[in-house]
Amino acid sequence: MSNLFPKSANRLPLQIAIFLVVLAGVVTAGVTYYMTPAYTRVGYAPVQPVPFSHRLHAGELGLDCRYCHSNVEHSGFANIPTAQTCMNCHNQIKTQSPLLEVVRESAKTGQPVPWVRIHQVPDFVYFNHAAHIERGVSCVECHGRVDQMDVVRHEKPLSMGFCLNCHRNPAPFIRPLNEVTNLGWTNPGGPAAQLRDGEKFVHDWKIKPPLSCSGCHR
Repeated sequence: MSNLFPKSANRLPLQIAIFLVVLAGVVTAGVTYYMTPAYTRVGYAPVQPVPFSHRLHAGELGLDCRYCHSNVEHSGFANIPTAQTCMNCHNQIKTQSPLLEVVRESAKTGQPVPWVRIHQVPDFVYFNHAAHIERGVSCVECHGRVDQMDVVRHEKPLSMGFCLNCHRNPAPFIRPLNEVTNLGWTNPGGPAAQLRDGEKFVHDWKIKPPLSCSGCHR
């Protein structure tokens, strides 16, 4: 009986215990990182080359999101406006402001303003802006109240769980198409009316968000 197992088997329980401890540490570290703001970048608000205030432009002045992000309804991505878009107004307003020198230089040379990207999903995630905008998902659902931000920040986690929460039950997040860019809009009938109207939109517009892996990972 003593020859049934080699002597090295005596170390097996210790090896298994060490493996389990290491595995638990790796899992804990992974969950701690990938499920916290350190990974989802919630609160990220980088300094931009031009101090553009969305609170002023989109909030106080009431500029429609689509004036600057003109392709958002028809493209998979939300385009960054060119300097010429800015100069449509600023060739008459604050024409000599030193804060806008970068914009004026960009308009002259054609070199893009080096904006720092804030919202970005991983390369292995497929996201189409137009598919969401055209089905009544407002900008505010993913970006927060940008119209109240002097400095745009990463407001929502944009994690897989965040996306699936909407895909599994889209009705609370669907609104009339003419209110998609109205970030301050809420259903005047309250939450019950929002759910009722949202369920009607889901039915009438045949909204069927993908739940399979291939829907977002292509």
